[in-house]
Amino acid sequence: MKNKTIEEYIEVIHNLEKKHGHVHTNDLAANLGVSPPSATEMVQKLSKKKLVNYVPYRGVTLTKDGEKIAKELIKTHKTLAEFLEIIGVNKKNAEKDACQIEHHVSAQTVKQLNRFVEFVREAPVDPIWLGHFKHYCKTGERLICEKA
Repeated sequence: MKNKTIEEYIEVIHNLEKKHGHVHTNDLAANLGVSPPSATEMVQKLSKKKLVNYVPYRGVTLTKDGEKIAKELIKTHKTLAEFLEIIGVNKKNAEKDACQIEHHVSAQTVKQLNRFVEFVREAPVDPIWLGHFKHYCKTGERLICEKA
């Protein structure tokens, strides 16, 4: 499912639910910058899709399917943010940009980015090419690689 609005709601519900155990639609609306009636309308749609449990005047919680989507979004966000930091984006911008990109990138792209991030993260030492890239970003100068 690649619907930015639905994903944003699920993500915010997940975060608020972790903090408070359940989510009131007014809190959801405030966090998303929408009106309470708009939040209620979307929660009702999510309930019909079996992504949330909604009891009017009591609150919202994610279903197992909703929680699964939330966990996928969190993993995607983490992968994108780490990738952006690897290529030299500062942490604050990497987090902000990952929030925007995560709703528009395919599962295949996320899978490959995750493999790349794991490859770099688990390297016994920083790969030489990564050091060369960092040098290039700072100076605009390419370093010459020695042939093996």
